[in-house]
Amino acid sequence: MIANPHPLDPLAERYVRLVLALGHHDRDFVDAYYGPPEWREGSAEGRGLEEIVHDALALSAAIESASVDDDAMLRLRRGYLARQTAALATRAKILLGLRLTFDQESEALYDAVAPHRTSAFFSALLEDLSHELPGSGSLAARVERFRHSFVIPLDRLTVVFDEAIRACRERTRKHVALPEGETLEVETVTGKSWSGYNWYQGGYRSLVQVNTDLPIFIDRAIDLAGHEGYPGHHVYHALLEKHLVRDRGWVEFSVYALFSPQSLIAEGSANYGVEVAFPAEERVEYERDRLFPLAGLDPGRASLYYRVHQLIAKLSYAGNEAARQYLDGEIDGHAAEQWLVAYALMSPERARQRVSFIDQYRTYVINYNLGKDLVAASIERRAGGDRGRRWALFSELLSSPRLPSSL
Repeated sequence: MIANPHPLDPLAERYVRLVLALGHHDRDFVDAYYGPPEWREGSAEGRGLEEIVHDALALSAAIESASVDDDAMLRLRRGYLARQTAALATRAKILLGLRLTFDQESEALYDAVAPHRTSAFFSALLEDLSHELPGSGSLAARVERFRHSFVIPLDRLTVVFDEAIRACRERTRKHVALPEGETLEVETVTGKSWSGYNWYQGGYRSLVQVNTDLPIFIDRAIDLAGHEGYPGHHVYHALLEKHLVRDRGWVEFSVYALFSPQSLIAEGSANYGVEVAFPAEERVEYERDRLFPLAGLDPGRASLYYRVHQLIAKLSYAGNEAARQYLDGEIDGHAAEQWLVAYALMSPERARQRVSFIDQYRTYVINYNLGKDLVAASIERRAGGDRGRRWALFSELLSSPRLPSSL
């Protein structure tokens, strides 16, 4: 049952049409769309970037002045629409040549600024990791040698991923009411700047692509199954479609503008969702008993692998710093790769892939780690350690129009 029409509805339609119009200038901007086909066809008429900026700023002002009475969900909707539209205007300005600092851009597009970390901060973390992996050669080389003994063979990739998806879906279904008929399909690809991607199709369907350009380590099975699938992106988009598009008729959620505040919620909840579904100790036990054997890896080394993996995960903000220095013009691409090798302990090949990602997606990198930290802090603060409460709050987040600043 769709709710009665509201004054925000025509403004929401204008927003969707603007997103589609900007998508003709920016091939990455429209990540998903399953609204009326005629709106996409109409957007092909070709609106210039200057016109899009003008219309977006006018629309954002109109949204902010719209009356929503005392309805909490409508207040969230109005705030979401206004902030998304303002971010759209900024993205169009960037395409027109606007130059912002890393922090200015991330705040304008994603409603958040990542903390600054110095090389000394990462050096302290590297010291802890060095004690865990003693030996000859640089720490980056030792980490790479260690991790390469935990690669999933390509001929076992499908069976390992199928099992990881099954387990993540089973755990998610116990706590989240998934729409009837939801489906997820997985395929492998090459030649991408990312390791995995969810292309939401509408109708509760997702296509997840896994990039096999570089070796896939065993931790990526649960990470990708959880992040791209359950309870990550697939569940997020399916719940938005069910509760906001179909039940309420809020058309703005039939389109996903990638360079927008929604992405910090999407990526942050997807990363945090992996831990909601698989708390650390349970994950090690499950992978030891199920995934390691399926991948042909030694189950007896699972605990060691995840001790090292957790230490490496603490270095995630090194990627933000490499992107910040690179995009602010303080270092070039080669120096950014060297920073990632030295402080994020990436192989040279992965560092090159990450710089390629930064070239394409720019400040989007903050959405993964900062997004996860903001979502986790918001939910854990209210859940108080209660696992059922954590799932309930997580499901509520995935079904509502939230902004990063509201966390």
